[in-house]
Amino acid sequence: MMQDPQTSLKGKKILLAVTGSIAAYKAAHLVRLLVKEGAEVQVLMTEASKAFITPLTLATLSNNAVLSEYANLKNGVWNSHVELGLWADVMLVAPATAKTLSQMANGYADNLMGATYLSARCPVMFAPAMDLDMYQHPSTLKNIQTLQSYGNLFIEAEHGELASGLIGQGRMAEPEHIVTALQQYFASDRPLKGKQCLVTAGPTYEAIDPVRFIGNHSSGKMGYAIAEELLRQGASVTLVSGPTALEIHHPNLEVYKVTSAQDMNDICSRTFPESDIAVLSAAVADYTPKIKSEEKIKKEGDTMMIECVKTPDIAANLGEIKIPSQFIVGFALETENESQNAQSKLERKKFDMIVLNSLKDKGAGFGFDTNKVTFIHKDGSIQENPLKTKTQVAVDIVEQIINKSNG
Repeated sequence: MMQDPQTSLKGKKILLAVTGSIAAYKAAHLVRLLVKEGAEVQVLMTEASKAFITPLTLATLSNNAVLSEYANLKNGVWNSHVELGLWADVMLVAPATAKTLSQMANGYADNLMGATYLSARCPVMFAPAMDLDMYQHPSTLKNIQTLQSYGNLFIEAEHGELASGLIGQGRMAEPEHIVTALQQYFASDRPLKGKQCLVTAGPTYEAIDPVRFIGNHSSGKMGYAIAEELLRQGASVTLVSGPTALEIHHPNLEVYKVTSAQDMNDICSRTFPESDIAVLSAAVADYTPKIKSEEKIKKEGDTMMIECVKTPDIAANLGEIKIPSQFIVGFALETENESQNAQSKLERKKFDMIVLNSLKDKGAGFGFDTNKVTFIHKDGSIQENPLKTKTQVAVDIVEQIINKSNG
């Protein structure tokens, strides 16, 4: 893992509580990553967790003795939960089982981990791990909400194959994602810290019938890269995504999966008023079938006519309710009169900045991992950029936002 000096964990004191889940085996990799990042790691283990991974493994990787009891009767050492809670810069419970969540939410202190949690003056982060039905059970969801209401930081479980063989949400976040969450927490000097950002990404699909739709080739890569860079710069992000196979996991990220332009418009209209920055990178369909057949349309005749109507103009709608303190970035994908069309779009939709890319540029547009863009600002300044990866373009876009907005 490459270390960004601005998000380094060097010298940070991490109190890692490992509980009795099959995901406890990931704690070895997590500890290794934390130590590699320069953190000092003290591991607490519940008795149940020792059935999945040995204390010796975690002690060796952390370079510290693993603690699991209030006192070691053999050598007369008292493991003070109060001192542990004062020592740590952050307490991380990973994996956090359903039982652990319940204990934390209800103040049970029947082991060293529980007592330390109640004593901790530092922020507490928790990364649940359990089977999908347990994860979605109302009691679990209530406990998660309760812990968040206490100010604890939630690292959402991820989707994938579970130990039960089922596929769904419940996997503990991958150790790399947990390290990223910790880095983000400690990055208090990030320029977008405290800013709320709205990002749209991907295509929209406009249904013709239950099996067919009007869509486009957008992969969502550009929008997702922008969301990741905004998060890296300290922002909280609401990502409204059309159909795509991409995923992002981050404690400061809220994702809405949508299908149609109307769906995307509804979410954006609701969330934009609370946003400081909006980046509208989604490739939203301009038209949608006027009538959507409830049954599959049968193949008849040599031609078929589909009457379409305009979809909501999300960018224009947000531009109408925009206040001076908000900063909107739009996108223009053009094939002719590129600069003139982009400039016109910026003015009509009240953007502060527009990102222009042309399908005539090799390696730009849909389906590529690269893009070649030009930034046009409402103050008239223009900046052309060479072909770069979409990740690099996202860095440039966010840098422009930081420089031009109030961020």
